[in-house]
Amino acid sequence: MFAHEFIRNAYLAGTFTALAAGVVGWFVVLRAQVFAGDALSHIAFTGTVAAAAIGIDARIGLFAGTLGLAAVMAALGPRVAVEDATIGTVFAWILGLGVLFETLAAGGTGIATANTLFGSIFGLDAAHARVAAGVALAAAIATAALARPLLFASVDPAVARASGVPVRAVGVAFMLILGAVAGEATQAVGALLLLGLIAAPAGAARRLTADPWTGLALSTAIAVACMWIGLALSYAINGLPPSSAVILTAAVTYLLAAAFAGRMRATARLPWLRGSVADQDALG
Repeated sequence: MFAHEFIRNAYLAGTFTALAAGVVGWFVVLRAQVFAGDALSHIAFTGTVAAAAIGIDARIGLFAGTLGLAAVMAALGPRVAVEDATIGTVFAWILGLGVLFETLAAGGTGIATANTLFGSIFGLDAAHARVAAGVALAAAIATAALARPLLFASVDPAVARASGVPVRAVGVAFMLILGAVAGEATQAVGALLLLGLIAAPAGAARRLTADPWTGLALSTAIAVACMWIGLALSYAINGLPPSSAVILTAAVTYLLAAAFAGRMRATARLPWLRGSVADQDALG
């Protein structure tokens, strides 16, 4: 499998993209900003179509759209996190612009639109794969550098603000990082499926542990593992797109984590149930 250059490129870009998605996704789930990640993935579609309509590199429109709208949503939102009402307003407006730009392009955006919506990780050349890996690694490092104040601001913003943490600035910085990750990950799994790569590994980690740092590490490991398994499945199964394989793996992982967590909770309650029944029998 690794004898093919496109597979090596896909694993290079995919590994670091999943790494960034796992790190950022943990805080997205913790801050209840999953809707923001979904909105940014669709903004990537509008940015790509706009770039194609204007006649510039699609990546310029992709990152201009995600980073620009991330900043707008952060500025329009409250002091702590972006509200769903703000996200929904921006979401509707930007999708309308996407339809407008696609109309103005007079049908010349077909390939760009398909790649943005469904991903094109097997189509990345070595140069694009290295750029994708570099952007994703930079986003992961930036999130790690921001992790401690971001965690404090996410768990208890009032106390964090009183302790001197710049909660608003931290929130804006995180939204910009999320925008960069959304723009880069769109190339791997597509705008329609990006939310799964960001939310599913983090959601699985939240099911398995309550410790924030353990959860962060687990979310990252799950995201990378899902990327590796998904790419291998897509190569092995003819007709299975890599983006679909990655998200399918992530979804199955979340379901397994939820089932395991539920079983553990049920097992933990059993001694109390037995003790209650024994007490009732003794009293009876």
